[in-house]
Amino acid sequence: MTTTPTSIPRTDLRLRKSEKLCAQTAIDALFGPNSAAKGALAYPLRLVYAPRSGSRRSGSAEIQFLVSVPKKRLRHAVDRVRMRRRIREAYRLNRHHIPAGIDGALDLAFIYVGRGLTSYEKVERAMVRLLSEL
Repeated sequence: MTTTPTSIPRTDLRLRKSEKLCAQTAIDALFGPNSAAKGALAYPLRLVYAPRSGSRRSGSAEIQFLVSVPKKRLRHAVDRVRMRRRIREAYRLNRHHIPAGIDGALDLAFIYVGRGLTSYEKVERAMVRLLSEL
């Protein structure tokens, strides 16, 4: 018999396509000059978030996110992919920290601001801090 860790609730931990923010118009609305976006920083991650503007497809999730790891921060593609995977995994396992009182749909953008590779533990701590602050 396997035991489940008590820190992670046994809910659906999968990341679905509908949870990923990939529409160019939505990304432009999040980072545009007329955006109502807010931000937070917990090194090595920066969070930009805004309530969803306009209507989206009926199948989209309440909260959609994207991950950005700039080439300026990590020059090698293999390192950028590794950091994207670490950030995505930290979000997947800790999205239950998002406060339940959020009204409506929300768009999130996690931007890596660290220099060089960062351990998963540091990324996870930063992710928990950022998600709790929403």
